[in-house]
Order: sequence, then structure tokens, then C-alpha cells
Amino acid sequence: MNQSVLIVIYFFYGLAFFSMGALVAMEGGRSTDARLRMALRPLAGFGLVHAAHEWLEMFKLMGHLSGLLHAIYPLIALSLLAFSFLSLAAFGAYLVLGSESTWRVSLIIPLALEAVWVYGLLTIKSMYVLADIYIVVVVWTRYSLAIPAGLLAAAGLVVQQRAFRRAGLVSFGRDSLWAAVAFGWYSLVGQIFTAPSKLPPSTFLNSELFMDIFGFPIQLLRAVAAIFASVFVIRFLRAFQVESDHKFAELQDARLHEAQEREELRTELFRKVVSAQEAERQRIARDLHDETGQSLTAIGMGLRGLSVESKHRKGQGDTLQQLQVLTSDSLRELQRIISDLRPAHLDDLGLSATLRWYASRVQEMTGLIVRVDITGEEQSLDETVKIAIFRIIQEALNNIIKHARANSASISMDYKEKSVHILVRDNGIGFDMDAVRNRIGRVSLGLAGMAERAALLGGSVELHSRPDYGTEVEAVIPYRVVRKEE
Repeated sequence: MNQSVLIVIYFFYGLAFFSMGALVAMEGGRSTDARLRMALRPLAGFGLVHAAHEWLEMFKLMGHLSGLLHAIYPLIALSLLAFSFLSLAAFGAYLVLGSESTWRVSLIIPLALEAVWVYGLLTIKSMYVLADIYIVVVVWTRYSLAIPAGLLAAAGLVVQQRAFRRAGLVSFGRDSLWAAVAFGWYSLVGQIFTAPSKLPPSTFLNSELFMDIFGFPIQLLRAVAAIFASVFVIRFLRAFQVESDHKFAELQDARLHEAQEREELRTELFRKVVSAQEAERQRIARDLHDETGQSLTAIGMGLRGLSVESKHRKGQGDTLQQLQVLTSDSLRELQRIISDLRPAHLDDLGLSATLRWYASRVQEMTGLIVRVDITGEEQSLDETVKIAIFRIIQEALNNIIKHARANSASISMDYKEKSVHILVRDNGIGFDMDAVRNRIGRVSLGLAGMAERAALLGGSVELHSRPDYGTEVEAVIPYRVVRKEE
């Protein structure tokens, strides 16, 4: 046969196994299956070493081997051939035996094949003349190593196909099965038809018979089987990327689930803290109303009676009247504190009515004109959300009263689909936010408290201000609608 054709066949034959070996060496370590990861190491060795053997055959046909290299060619070629098939046997043994406890036992299989091969070499040495020994040894190597190694690899890939199917990677299982078929043809057909030698059955079942029957060299069949085996092995290597993607997705889902659990825990903790705060405020307000308020009322009534009885005593009457006024002022201040602690309207009338009442009360007590605008479809909000919104607006108005020197303010509350948007604005003196940050390291005015309340509900609070512009407090509070049956 034309040697140039054989040279091309050997080139692609070696290229197929070299590509497979290189990619397996690079990608094999990514597998999450320790069994497969261990098995792919000798497969990479097989591909690279066997490619070197085929290319050495190619260089020999091209006449590029000379001198010492030509003299030691038989030893190098035989060593490469034997080592490659022992590596292929180790690959198949790792996959077939499978479990971690049998990995060391699996080494017995290639060692046993090696022992049989070495025993055969010693026998051949004594049975054949020196001129026939090399070709007989090559044939014996293919019989004793290549055929069982290829069959082991095919069996291991069938086992791997089942592992892929169990993992839900059906398409990669099909690739593994086709690779098993390719290795089966490579070992059973490709290695039985060896070069003619005096070792039976190669005396008649050889490459010349194959050429006579099929009209093309056995090397072509081996090359085609090698290409198919390499293609399908490379294809199922993509399973490692799929595994990595699955692991990454599972990790993301786990992190998302953990974040959701933390958020739910934080929200629940906030609800408990707010409930405890509001319960304590309610208790203090009730105690102040029931005890201190009634005491001040009784003192005021007593002082009023004494002032009537002491009208003829001018000095005492004036003093008692001053004490009565002071008591009345203290009682009004106490009522304001009680109302700020826990406005009863929030429980009785709802958020919108409470905000309008609170705005009118602030206007009555301070002279600050407060306008309230509520837009959107009012929703039935969770108690924690209602309290948070009221406290944020209350704190914003307190800041306006204390610091802004404003004569008017506006409260806008807009119900969106999943959140409430709040804007509290005044026409006061405003301030330079950068200057305040540089001076005290943060913007005060109670923003920290408002931002904390909003953040614990998954919302946000922003402050905007500049001199002679006034100040805006903008808040977004997410909510979920409370159903009647809840």
C-alpha cells in the first residue's frame, strides 16, 4: 500500500488520541465524582503515550529515524505500546470496580496483565529466532494487553453511562455508551488483525487478510475507531461543566435561601422588638394617664378650691393661682407625652386618620402648618409597618420643629403596588449635608433611627437638604397586604 496514505492515517490516528489525552488531562480534575476523576488520569496517559507511539511509526515510515534513534526504535516503540495499553486497562478497571474501597484492588488488573505479558515475552525469547522476535512481541502485546485493555475500557464506559443516567445526565450517558462501542471495535477488531507473524493466530488472521477482505488497511479502522472514541470521550467531558453549573446553582440557591432566612429572622426580630417597644410605650402611657395624670388633675382641682377660699388673702391667692396654671401646663404636657408614646387613634382609626389627626395637633401646639396628602389605594397594612411609618413621620416632624425654623411642612404618602412612598418636606433654613458630615461624621437629626426602622423592613430612608432650600425626608417601606381572614 502507498506509504503516504499510511503516513496520513498514522498522523490522524495519533492526533485523535493526543487530543483526547490532553483534554482529559486538563478537564478530568473538575469532576465531582472521585471515582471518575481517578479513572481519567490513566486515560489521559493512554491518549498521550499511544499518540506518541503512532507518531513514532509515522516518522519511521517518513524515514526521519536515523542513527541511535533508529537502533533503539524497537525498544521505544514496544515500551510506548505496552505502557499505553496498561494505562487503558487501569482506566477501565477503575470504572468497573467503582467504589473507593476497591481502588487499590483495581491496580491488580493492570499488574496481572503486565505479569502475563512479561511471562509471554520470556517464553517468546526461547521459542523464536532473533529475526522474528520483534514482530512476534508486538503481536503478543496486542493480544495480551490491547484486547483486554480495550474491553475493560468499554465495560468501564458502560458503567459510567449508567452513572450518568442516574445523575440525570442522559445525553452524556449516550456519549459514554458510544465511546464504549468505539473502544470495543478498537480492541476486538483493530487488535485481532495484527501484522503477520509466526505467533498463532496471526499466521492467518492478520492485516493482510483484512486488506484482502475489506480493501483498506487495518490501521484505517484503528484510526477511525480512535477518532470516534476520542470524540465521544471529549463530548462527555462537558458533563463536568454541567456539574459545575449545577453545583454553582445549588450554592446560589443555598445562599439565597440562607439570605431569605436571615431576612425573615431579622424581620421577625424587628417585629418582636417593635411590639415590645410599643407595648412598653402603651404601658407607660396608661400608667401616666391612670396615676400621674389623675394625681395632677386632683392637685389642680384642689388648688382651684384653695384659690377660691383664699381670695381675701391676696398673696396666697396669687400663689395658688400660679400653682394652678403650672399644674394645668404640666397636665397638658403630660397628655402630649402620652399621645406621643402611643396615639390611640392608630389602633382605632388607622394610619391615614392618625396622620391627619397628628398633623392638626402639631399645628395646634406649634403653629407649624402641616399639609397631609395621601394618594393611591389605601391598603390594610401589617401592624409593624403602620407603626414604622408613623414613627418615621413623627420623627421627621419633630426634627422640623426643633431645627428647621420652618412655618410649613407637607406629608405625602403614596400607596404603590408593593410599597409605601413617603415624603416629608419643610420650607425651613435647611443645612449643608457635607459640612454636617465633616463636622460630626454623619447626618444626625434622627435619621439613623428612621433609617434603621426602614432597613429592618427592607426599606430605605434618604435625606436631602441644602441651605435656604429646606429639608426632604424620603422613605420607601415595603409591605404585604393583611387579609381579613388573617
